[in-house]
Amino acid sequence: MRVEPTHLDGVVEVLPDVFGDERGRFVETWRLERYAEHGVDATFVQANTSRSIKGVLRGLHYQWPEPQGKLVWVSTGRVLDVAIDIRSDSPNFRRWYACELDADRMNQLWVPEGFAHGFLTLSEQATFNYLCTRPYRQVCDRSIAWNDPGIGIDWPIEAPELSAKDERAPRLADLTASDLPRCASS
Repeated sequence: MRVEPTHLDGVVEVLPDVFGDERGRFVETWRLERYAEHGVDATFVQANTSRSIKGVLRGLHYQWPEPQGKLVWVSTGRVLDVAIDIRSDSPNFRRWYACELDADRMNQLWVPEGFAHGFLTLSEQATFNYLCTRPYRQVCDRSIAWNDPGIGIDWPIEAPELSAKDERAPRLADLTASDLPRCASS
């Protein structure tokens, strides 16, 4: 397993060892002590899987005031995955990191608490997996506009397929301080 730091403190890309032969392949997607050695010392309480077709953009999502950390990867297909630091007192506030997650490499992205997250399906379809540090709470569910000019994510699509919730998501500048995490509270 190799772990690559990003320019956002706490966000890392994990490249697990993939073992394969003519019968198929095997990859270890989580082991507490191995990941903790690389700064991902999380306890996961919920696992989710979603399936999306090409052009679907899910995000930018976060949970507040009960923030979730997420370890994410795809088991089929390819996505452009994005993490955005939305901690209002962070020196990296509004900065984002994007990487392509694909089922061949089985690479993962660790998105810590205090970050928003989203992804765009690049392949004909993709199966997206999440391990979450807190359970989903609908009352805490929040979103930010995928195309917020104040963040400026370089998405490779003009008109993605969005959910109704994501279509009406506010810009980050339209949120109040009480809508956002802080470094000390994440």
